[in-house]
Amino acid sequence: MSQLIRSSLWLSFFGAILLAWWMLYMMAIDMDLDLLGRPGPMAQAMADMNPRMPMDMPMARFGPLFAMWAVMMAAMMLPTLVPTLTTYERLMISADGTRAGWAGVLLGYFIVWVGFAALIAGVQLALLFGGVINMLGVAPLWISAILLIVVGAFQFSRTKEVCHGVCHAPMTYFLGHWKTGFGGGLRMGLGLGVFCVGCCWGFMALGFVGGVMSLAWMGLATLLMIFEKLPDVGHHVIKPTGVILIAAGIGLFFF
Repeated sequence: MSQLIRSSLWLSFFGAILLAWWMLYMMAIDMDLDLLGRPGPMAQAMADMNPRMPMDMPMARFGPLFAMWAVMMAAMMLPTLVPTLTTYERLMISADGTRAGWAGVLLGYFIVWVGFAALIAGVQLALLFGGVINMLGVAPLWISAILLIVVGAFQFSRTKEVCHGVCHAPMTYFLGHWKTGFGGGLRMGLGLGVFCVGCCWGFMALGFVGGVMSLAWMGLATLLMIFEKLPDVGHHVIKPTGVILIAAGIGLFFF
């Protein structure tokens, strides 16, 4: 019975990830974007619209933007939680963990990222109505260059090091904050989510470089975040990624 519950939870988990990616793909198709986020004729016309025009434009309203970002958080961040959830499973016997606690960790983690989705949706609206980005969430080259350099520099910061240390070694976090049951798992998931946002916010901000609905950016960012959390390679990925981002930002200034 316990094996059936375990299989059902993991299947539901991966099913949610696949559903989120399918929803993002359908959103991109509906917006007339290709897999790289490049606009077709309809999307280009939308990109050139003034968000203050008296017509219904979902990308200029908080509700649709928040929903879009929330789905993106599920698609991009849930895969990075796999090492953390498997670590919790290893503690289920020795530390009295439960499947309810496992679900609590997952829920707490996702709650934090949904909160971040609300924050970044608000930021996108502010940038849109401030004339900084267009309706597709694409920033001018000089702002994109600054974003790349800032996020690249963050890879070398102490904040990145501390937050990544928690994400990279969830066993240490669990041992220091262990709580049993669903409520305990929820509290630990919330804490892990906060550290994860502190570690990975920059990759989300880079959505404004190529367009927030670019599936290519989403996929690449997801892979980078997964690699950063892998026990054997995580620490070796951070600084080279920072160098590449800074070089790309500098290169945009001469584009």
